[in-house]
Amino acid sequence: MERLPHGARRLAVQLRTPIKESLLWDVLTDYDKLSEFIPNLASSSVLERTGNRVRLNQVGSQQLLGLRFSAQVQLELVEHRAEGQLQFHLLKGDFRRFEGNWIMRELAEGTSTSLLYELTVQGCIGMPVALIEQRLRDDLTANLLAVEMEGLRRQSLV
Repeated sequence: MERLPHGARRLAVQLRTPIKESLLWDVLTDYDKLSEFIPNLASSSVLERTGNRVRLNQVGSQQLLGLRFSAQVQLELVEHRAEGQLQFHLLKGDFRRFEGNWIMRELAEGTSTSLLYELTVQGCIGMPVALIEQRLRDDLTANLLAVEMEGLRRQSLV
């Protein structure tokens, strides 16, 4: 985790998985079903699709310090299929900044794929980032592992 000015945080987590890049892509771009396997994502729905640009509405919800916390974001994703990259940024929502990438790369030996998730987040005014730092770290890892688990589940169905 990198601490940026004005309470922003940049986080990155990477996973090496036996799942093929094409299947990971299918999992990550199944936008309307993301909330079925991503922890703390209460809903995810496509609002609009134009070419390789997708507008999503997502609501996250979790328990924090004994209270239920939820946040809504409207994101624009840009799909770069040939490069194995999904870029996203906040259009509007409960954060001042929420942007990042999912990057998939088949590794040289062809038996595994690298999946990288990068996120830069800046809470709204009054949101104590220090309190949510550990939660952000845990969630990033949990999200990456959830994508892998869904990929493994779908792989077993083929």
